[in-house]
Amino acid sequence: MSKLLEKFKLREIETRNRIWVSPMCQYSSRDGMPNDWHLVHLGSRAVGGAGLVIMEATAVSPEGRITPSDAGIWSDAHAEAYKRIVAFIKSQGAVAGIQIAHAGRKASTTEPWVGDEKVDEDKGGWQTVAPSAIAFKEDYPLPREMTKADIEKATDDFVAAAKRSVEAGFEVIEVHAAHGYLFHEFLSPLSNKRTDEYGGSLENRIRFPLEVAAKVREAVPANLPVFVRISATDWMENGWDLEQSIEFCIKLKEAGIDLIDVSTGGNVPDAKIPVAPGYQVPFAKEIREKAGIATAAVGMIAEPKQAEEILQKGEADAVLVAREFLRDPYFPFRAAKELGGDIDVPKQYGRAIDLRKAKSA
Repeated sequence: MSKLLEKFKLREIETRNRIWVSPMCQYSSRDGMPNDWHLVHLGSRAVGGAGLVIMEATAVSPEGRITPSDAGIWSDAHAEAYKRIVAFIKSQGAVAGIQIAHAGRKASTTEPWVGDEKVDEDKGGWQTVAPSAIAFKEDYPLPREMTKADIEKATDDFVAAAKRSVEAGFEVIEVHAAHGYLFHEFLSPLSNKRTDEYGGSLENRIRFPLEVAAKVREAVPANLPVFVRISATDWMENGWDLEQSIEFCIKLKEAGIDLIDVSTGGNVPDAKIPVAPGYQVPFAKEIREKAGIATAAVGMIAEPKQAEEILQKGEADAVLVAREFLRDPYFPFRAAKELGGDIDVPKQYGRAIDLRKAKSA
């Protein structure tokens, strides 16, 4: 039996398989509002058989956006706008998730197809904030060091965003603490030079992300799982690393977090990352074993047999697929055909999709 096509349950939410759509920024919103692009983009992956479809990094406040075109959920109107998308994802048998995020010092920048540079305030940009007044790189905005009032506001924004996400119908809430965004900036000694209770020691550097994760967990109904995405290493000497990640994840588990979405990098621009198929999987394995918490593996997972092997070896509990889902929205159907598994096919597509053991829903 294929483990990739097995159901997976966390709390009271069960995904029909362990092939999940990783949150992927689309930079296609105006004032943070989702639109028909998001409906079709996310809905196609639900139609294509994914077990869990996670909405892209969704800003908890306007200043938390990466670009002016980011999705957001900082008002009740935003929550209302997601309901149609969530309803369609669920109607196709998938679970709808959302990643709530704050970009920190990597905010107020241009969309990737425009360039990788700051957006000045007179052109629609804004003052960025971070644990310390250190720019991500030379042509990025110089952030203002966060005050305790800023930290309290960001905490409240995350809690409010989690509540709105539940109101919109999302059944998995993921807190984004990876890729050099706000929480990762606090975790790493390369970007956090504070001398108060939020900087210095590991205990201090994890304080803010851990406080927010715990408060989000409290705000989300007990029947719904909460994930945290982390970068398990900065890939830089004297930076955030696997050992610290394990300690952080032990604390997250104690706070009631259900699964760690394990990625790497993103906090410093000149890190030398050994990118190759499955290069991040060992981090998911180590955290799963040493922190005793469920993990999802990410990073250049593009082949069904590769994904299956990760699960069969016990290296993770699920796989989060990103770019391969952009190339092939029906990746789970291909997985079922190659692995000889059982998967539901929408009745509208049944006449065209011939899977060896697949059944028409």
